[in-house]
Amino acid sequence: MEESRKVLYSAVQPTNNLTIGNYIGAIRNWVDLQNGYDCYFAIANMHAITVRQNPAELRQKTLALLALYIACGVDPEKCVLYLQSHVPAHAELAWVLNTFTYVGEMERMTQYKDKSSRHADNINMGLMDYPVLMAADILLYQADVVPVGLDQRQHLEIARDIAQRFNKALSPTFKVPEGLYVKVGAKINDLQEPSKKMSKSAENPNGSVFMSDDKDTVIRKFRRAVTDSDSDIRYAPEEKPGVSNLLSIYSVFSGKSVAEAEKEFAGAGYGEFKLAVGEAVAEKLEPLQKEQNRLLGDKAYLDGVLRSGMERAARAAGRTLNKVYKKIGFYQL
Repeated sequence: MEESRKVLYSAVQPTNNLTIGNYIGAIRNWVDLQNGYDCYFAIANMHAITVRQNPAELRQKTLALLALYIACGVDPEKCVLYLQSHVPAHAELAWVLNTFTYVGEMERMTQYKDKSSRHADNINMGLMDYPVLMAADILLYQADVVPVGLDQRQHLEIARDIAQRFNKALSPTFKVPEGLYVKVGAKINDLQEPSKKMSKSAENPNGSVFMSDDKDTVIRKFRRAVTDSDSDIRYAPEEKPGVSNLLSIYSVFSGKSVAEAEKEFAGAGYGEFKLAVGEAVAEKLEPLQKEQNRLLGDKAYLDGVLRSGMERAARAAGRTLNKVYKKIGFYQL
């Protein structure tokens, strides 16, 4: 990777099936970003275990996600594509950063409060400590920028606070990362509850369109999408959240601007509009699904990608961790 380019870090958990919201908010952008930055893209399986996982399924989903990354155009030759648990420095740095993080900060995190309410029988320390591990993920690679959705801003701010706190206490060590916010489709909402983000774990499966959904399922979900009583198809998120959400999705999958989409469907009925959005999404997903399945048939190739990514990530992470250990006074051989 080129020394002069800025470093970018991003990661996705291998839990449940990814939605088109995950694709729009993360993976689709990675394909463009890998050409302009030195990118580290991780499969965040350490984060995944804050909620109980079936071990066999977690392994299967890990490879499925890796194959999906590559099918979508993430190139292991252009970026570092690796599995979080393959680089122990993530956990090691997280422990050090815990000593620069306050309990009150973690208790105020929106995601901690949300997950605690949904998993009341398993409010573990990992759930609370999640943002510190995320900070370690980012800071290990001296990331300049982190692509973030609107719901992740709080986590990035904590990472910045921790980095600045450490730098102030023990001299400059970490780059303080900046957020990179996607303008169109930054937050794709639930088709049934347009006020909520589309989620992998939504209670109503009709609200989320998954990357693995076949064409008939995709069309059916979009036909059932909530719109409003007003018949105009225009982008007005506050006034018309359902229609605006569909316009954002159509814009991404058709390659047209929201303004162009508004002109295209001027005077059209909601039925025609929703069918067109569904068809645009299904048309894009089909070749990605085929390529993902082809890659999953070549486990040796996928293992090779992970092995190469592990080695490259570990070298970069090791440099930062050694510097941190020296700064905090750990005796090193």
